[in-house]
Amino acid sequence: MGRIRVLPDAVANQIAAGEVVERPASVIKELLENSLDAGSTSISIEAESGGRRLLRITDNGCGMLRDDAMLAFERHATSKLSSVKDLFSISTLGFRGEALPSIASVSRLTLESHAPEESTGTRVEIHGGKMIRCDEAALANGTVITVRDLFFNVPARKKFLRSDQTELAHIASLVTHYSLAHPDKTFELRHDNRELLHVTPVATLRERVFQVFGSHILDDLIDIGEHEKEFLLPDPPQGVPDEERTRVFLLRGFVSMPQVQKYNRNSIYLFVNGRLIRDKLLLHAMQAAYHNLMPPGAFPFALLFLDCDAEEVDVNVHPSKTEVRFRHGSWVHDYVRDAIRGSIMQSRPLSSLPMQAPPQPAARLPYSEFSQQMENAALRQVIPPDDAQGVQPADLPSFTLHQPLAPAPRFEFNEAPPPVPSTPATVRTRIPDTHGGLPDGVVLDSVHSLDILKDLRPLGQLHESFILAAGRDGLWIIDQHVAHERILFEQVLRQRAAGRVEQQALLMPIVIELTAGQQIEYAQIADELRLSGFDSEPFGNRTIAISAAPAAVKPGDIEKILFEILETSERELRGATLDEVRRNVCATIACRAAIKINMRLDQQKMEWMLAELAKCEHPTNCPHGRPIALRYSTRDILKGFHRI
Repeated sequence: MGRIRVLPDAVANQIAAGEVVERPASVIKELLENSLDAGSTSISIEAESGGRRLLRITDNGCGMLRDDAMLAFERHATSKLSSVKDLFSISTLGFRGEALPSIASVSRLTLESHAPEESTGTRVEIHGGKMIRCDEAALANGTVITVRDLFFNVPARKKFLRSDQTELAHIASLVTHYSLAHPDKTFELRHDNRELLHVTPVATLRERVFQVFGSHILDDLIDIGEHEKEFLLPDPPQGVPDEERTRVFLLRGFVSMPQVQKYNRNSIYLFVNGRLIRDKLLLHAMQAAYHNLMPPGAFPFALLFLDCDAEEVDVNVHPSKTEVRFRHGSWVHDYVRDAIRGSIMQSRPLSSLPMQAPPQPAARLPYSEFSQQMENAALRQVIPPDDAQGVQPADLPSFTLHQPLAPAPRFEFNEAPPPVPSTPATVRTRIPDTHGGLPDGVVLDSVHSLDILKDLRPLGQLHESFILAAGRDGLWIIDQHVAHERILFEQVLRQRAAGRVEQQALLMPIVIELTAGQQIEYAQIADELRLSGFDSEPFGNRTIAISAAPAAVKPGDIEKILFEILETSERELRGATLDEVRRNVCATIACRAAIKINMRLDQQKMEWMLAELAKCEHPTNCPHGRPIALRYSTRDILKGFHRI
């Protein structure tokens, strides 16, 4: 007897189930995508015991004919594909032919479906891959699929399921994702007869975001609008007209302000042609868009939809259909990165001091049921330690407010300040004698842009580290180190782009010994160092000599800066683009050259700092992602004193 045999269908289906059905959420994903493909406008999901005991999905889609209902449980049966050519242009969500038989092979499944073309519906019952019955039934139009006792016949798989709360969290996250992708449809999720999510059709994506997450999330998001761009296919067959070579890409959605920072990627929602995905290319493009605007290891909140021609993206590269491959990935990466970064830079969002009141819960979304998963959707600020100066909050002196010193005879920063107007902008802060009403001249405008920086008037310093300033919209606190760092960073970038980086020649070259790894890294970025103001050359084995450095850098910091740049790991250098390497070099120069905390500033220096910060392209964060300015709005101040 030969050693090779054909596996029975039951075994083959269970093997396929190992790829398709990982957990209860996997079942919901397959069935939910089929419901959407069926044209459903209302989808209801029920679960019990985290999905172990029961999963039921009800839709009002087109339904199935009797013959189709029976054929759907045969392997490789699908209504979405008819030829190999269709695999290269998939426009539906559920297309894999082994999904339903795989689910049925590891559960007790009941399918109830009614198509308008037939007078009655069909009920099919399958237990562990074996058909029990197929009967006619009086049913409403649409489909109901009930999955009971998942993995009842595969106890080894059942042991690997997590707690009910964890499995429910995965289901809730999935349904939330798809409800965001389809704001024109109704979605309902219930667990153990308790409603967890119920959203009704709305006209815009913004309204759906409000339904799911609440206003406290929406207020911290930037609407990137719709970025449409055409891509002309390279090297087409001869004679193909330009209109057939053109591919259209459309990016839309929301991203968070840079000061909103998450610990992981769980708050990044990505969809390609309506399909929920996890794509490394798009994640890297987003990370590149926030480069120098957010600290390393921090992530934004994002809800992004990328729509393109179906033949431009391959969705059949992973069994669970969560990964895709773009046919022109490099172009898509740069397109997404530039669209997001352009929207952030244009909005110039500001940070407000957090209020004491807790954020409102999302509408009809009780976090208590799956808090561990969904708390990642509640935006919170993460302010990393200021390791650039090595000073922790405990090292700061007790509270002191220094009045501005008399103007210094000369300006000690790296650039002469502009002339200071003799009469600074006035800020009316007179408080009426009565306990009611608003101060004279106070207008409760809603300010959402850092363009207001140009109107600020410095009042003094806090701990000789933070500039306190008054504006027509409230009280501002500016971190003097990171503000000066941003000013110098953009200054170096402009000089670098113009090829006119200001240098200082050294009387004696500085000779630096390198490790073998640093020598390799130096060879990779030597040109960038030269274009950024460092004149250096090899000086023997594993040694370099520096003869000139950027004018903004103190001679004592030159060696530190070089080592700080070279200590970037080899992995990071390989994965970084040329623009990221350039920005990292400029950021390191700016950080070392900027003034530090615990340094007293006079009135002229503070006014210069605010004026130059207002001119910056992105004055919200330092190049390493720390926030520059915080605002305590006039409205918040008045609320605190119970005047409104």
